[in-house]
Amino acid sequence: MSRITIIGAGVAGLAAAGLLARDGHDVTVLEKNDVVGGRAGSRERDGFRFDTGPSWYLMPGVFDHFFELMGTSTAHELDLERLRPAYRVFREPSSPGARAEEITVPADSAGIAALFDGLEPGSAARLEEYLASARHANDMAVKHFLYNPFTSVRSLLRPEILRALPRLASLLLNRLDRFAARRFRDPALRQILGYPAVFLGTDPRRAPAMYHLMSALDLDEGVRYPQGGFANLVTRIAALAESAGARIVTGASVEQILTTASASPTARRAQVTGVRWVDDAGIRHELDSDIVVSAADLHHTETRLLPEALRTYPERWWRRRTSGPGAVLVMLGVRGELPQLPHHSLFFTEDWDANFDAVFGQHGAMPDPASLYVCRPSATDPEVAPPEHENLFVLVPVPADVRLGRGGPDGTGDPQIEAAADRAIDLIARWADVPDLRERIVVRETTGPADFADDFHSWRGGMLGPAHILSQSAMFRAQNASRRVEGLYYAGGTVAPGVGVPMCLISAEIVLKRIRGDHSGGPLPTPAPASVAEAVR
Repeated sequence: MSRITIIGAGVAGLAAAGLLARDGHDVTVLEKNDVVGGRAGSRERDGFRFDTGPSWYLMPGVFDHFFELMGTSTAHELDLERLRPAYRVFREPSSPGARAEEITVPADSAGIAALFDGLEPGSAARLEEYLASARHANDMAVKHFLYNPFTSVRSLLRPEILRALPRLASLLLNRLDRFAARRFRDPALRQILGYPAVFLGTDPRRAPAMYHLMSALDLDEGVRYPQGGFANLVTRIAALAESAGARIVTGASVEQILTTASASPTARRAQVTGVRWVDDAGIRHELDSDIVVSAADLHHTETRLLPEALRTYPERWWRRRTSGPGAVLVMLGVRGELPQLPHHSLFFTEDWDANFDAVFGQHGAMPDPASLYVCRPSATDPEVAPPEHENLFVLVPVPADVRLGRGGPDGTGDPQIEAAADRAIDLIARWADVPDLRERIVVRETTGPADFADDFHSWRGGMLGPAHILSQSAMFRAQNASRRVEGLYYAGGTVAPGVGVPMCLISAEIVLKRIRGDHSGGPLPTPAPASVAEAVR
């Protein structure tokens, strides 16, 4: 049994705590904020409960696998509801007085095929080929890459990988937008197939075509919602960690990772010995540890918690990295019903290139108009809003730039953040035909890039972390262990395998593998159900 300290109680930190405590270690989690969840947080006000981060339940198999590793099941921990329709797309009107084009994506494969054929005759067959390729890419990713700690070249020399190398190379070297454009002419279909790149924190013009696998997740597997939102998911993961024996301390801000080595220029490899942290009262503590797992933002961990000589990823490394987007989050409590909006809606501008140039370009700017995402969880979950009211969560991708400012309640945030929120509200009102939307708002809360930096030590105030371009994916992404400090590991969206709640769960499992010395490329075996184990005995 090792004494393990985990920095940060976001999804990755809580998942790592549960897996490591269940593996027999003595685990303490230190979280600087007063509540757990990190970016997967929640906010309550006047009877509304807002998820303040993830809201789209993707990669259900990853959740199933994690819960099985913890000795339980998704069915036992979560109440999942399949969304019908899956989501709706609103496309920018062709002229100021025109209506937006609405495309409703159904929940079943036959309906999706009919939708594609209706927009582009003959495209249903090409869609099936596209999704077959996406399924294969997803299967390969899960079996050989996403769970891979990349600590042994043998994990990459599997016959299945070697046979697929030409196909994999083509998917890695081509770009997602071109991959879709070669198969579909209709611009709406191209947008539906390209938008998942934003979930990965990147521009579809720079995302490897390998990420077309995301289309197998929403068009093939359907879209689900965990009742209680992602806040309930976080609660369940935290409860599992604590039931396994982990201790979670909130209001505990880690100031330094302690090692046996000094910060001298000659220091090459040190041994972690613990952490120094400060509580809410300003009292400093030291916690002796055999292993430290930082689930905090990697840039903060490396450049603030370690001396310069012991940094695997120093500041000069970050200057060569590409950030994912920042975000303006707008949480709205609205009086009356909003049947125009299903649970998930995507608002796409006509000129995608201009939109992505503004968000990801060298000289970033607030996009106007902006493509955006709207979640209406009150369409599915009656507990997130008072009776006869609706709950809206609006996400506007913007450049990752803390200078854009902070949000606040009821329009009191910094000017650029509130202006972006106003434009988003007006866009939704026009495109979704809710002309009185602004007048019906009874609660308004905003969040900006500077809030992400303050609350989560987020690099550049980004929403997600480094973008999933080729040079920042899989084995090319920052890995899960320090090369300079023995016993220091990393989890979360800023390291491998990447951004998003499922990836955070996988990163926790990779840390478990590294601590065990497991070099395998796929998911760990799950415990047999109790009934099967009893039968075997």
